[in-house]
Amino acid sequence: MKQKDLDYFKELLTQRLNDLLAQADNTVSGMTAPKENFPDPTDRASLEADRNFMLRIRDREHKLIKKIKKALDRIENGTFGICETCGEEISLKRLKARPVTTQCIECKTKEEAQERALGL
Repeated sequence: MKQKDLDYFKELLTQRLNDLLAQADNTVSGMTAPKENFPDPTDRASLEADRNFMLRIRDREHKLIKKIKKALDRIENGTFGICETCGEEISLKRLKARPVTTQCIECKTKEEAQERALGL
């Protein structure tokens, strides 16, 4: 992979990581704020449902943060853009669509087909 492509992905991933970390800080500070007290049980239930939804989103973002950090590590150690299954280069088109990917489209397609066949 060309150095300019690596620089592009490093900048993209770093920016995305910073955005996610800033959002996580906002969520934590929002969760530690004094709780609103609603006398109506429906309002309380709605607030709780909203908080649970936000926590699920943040959990997914936490997993994405881990993947981004691993992708940045792969950029540093020279393995970014190489499929960890077959060792071939991952296409730039696929990396632009999903920069944290670790597999080429062929290997990922095969893996998903096997998962479907096994009912996972």
